[in-house]
Amino acid sequence: MSDLYREILVKREMPASARILKGALIGLVVLCLLGGIMVTPLLLPVGVVLGVVFWIFVLPKLDVEYEYLYVNGELDIDAIYSRQKRKRIASYDMQELELMAPTKSHALDSYVNGQGVKIKDFTSGRPDQKSYTLVLNKEKGREIIQVEFDDVVVNDIRRISPRKVNLF
Repeated sequence: MSDLYREILVKREMPASARILKGALIGLVVLCLLGGIMVTPLLLPVGVVLGVVFWIFVLPKLDVEYEYLYVNGELDIDAIYSRQKRKRIASYDMQELELMAPTKSHALDSYVNGQGVKIKDFTSGRPDQKSYTLVLNKEKGREIIQVEFDDVVVNDIRRISPRKVNLF
């Protein structure tokens, strides 16, 4: 029996809402700085503080990459913010898997529709990329996640639990 170790890096596209937020915050900082220079010097420190807070806390959270680490039926998902800071988001064991199917599959309808279930999206957000939805039974209840696996990982999960993987 061979061990499978696979790392997959997925760059998240910045959603439109994040682009709007980024533009609005940059505009606010520029207005405060210009107002501090031209109108009243009291706005200058406000602009500087807003700029620093935006640069340190908000801007790095808008640039996200997800790294999947799949090792023998265990999946670890890390978020990498601005290519500088890494944070472990979740860990899953494929023994907890209830169903795995492509994201647009009708096999997921009974899990996703009408139950108010929160879906955790760890994909790039691009419609041309093939993504899979995993339904997992955790201790706290059912979790539904979306990921972008390659064929090697999909085939290994299918080998581990063939009845729980639906590829159509």
